[in-house]
Amino acid sequence: MNWLSSAREILDRIEQTQGENIEQAAKIAADSIGVGSVMFASGTGHSRIAVEELFPRYGSFPGFYPLVELSTTFHTQVVGNNGQRQAMFLEKVEGLADAILANFELAPPQSMILFSASGQNAVAIELAMIARKAGLPVVGVTSMSEYGASTPRHSSGQKLSDVSDLVIDLCTPVGDSLCTLKGVETPVGPGSTLAATAIVNMLKVSTAQILAGRGQLPSVLTSAAVVGAERSHALFEDAYLDQAERSAAVLRVRRRR
Repeated sequence: MNWLSSAREILDRIEQTQGENIEQAAKIAADSIGVGSVMFASGTGHSRIAVEELFPRYGSFPGFYPLVELSTTFHTQVVGNNGQRQAMFLEKVEGLADAILANFELAPPQSMILFSASGQNAVAIELAMIARKAGLPVVGVTSMSEYGASTPRHSSGQKLSDVSDLVIDLCTPVGDSLCTLKGVETPVGPGSTLAATAIVNMLKVSTAQILAGRGQLPSVLTSAAVVGAERSHALFEDAYLDQAERSAAVLRVRRRR
């Protein structure tokens, strides 16, 4: 089996079936970002990659707020201290989302997008629950083929898609891996990272288009090879200061009397 062929099929399914939901998610993001607020973005495990793809990098802009815990995403150590066993354990711990969000003042016009291929992790599920209770619209990006393939692990009996206002399907198969090899029991070659980053960039471009139409698009991080060193530096400074202002506005702080 050819991984590229299978990957192209996933991208085609996303384009054919998820475009409307991605456009709706872009409207949610634009409604937050355009008025100086944020769309929180979170994922544990390898779903962190989708969050990093949103901001900051070339071709991206402020307003997407990475909400990622290193303790649940530090996989390169693999074993020993800070190993993957610990990270995979922590993403399943109920109550951790409360501790994470205790750092923030949640309120509209903020919004949230959550990435979880399985839709099973307690952190993602509870982030969605808490955000929705605070009045934030929540977008869940998950594999719907996984939904019926396993029983819920969370004590609520729910998965990410059950607690999201809008669901974008990764269109990846059960178990994520795309290639079955002759004589090999287990499939290889996961597709969820490709799917998630494709969705992220579709979302990002659609959000930028909406914001530009409203005259609200923030500075876009752009290479010096495109706009020259001086302009590139100016865009970086403006974007980073913009993000700092947005971050300061959503952090939970002591209110001066």
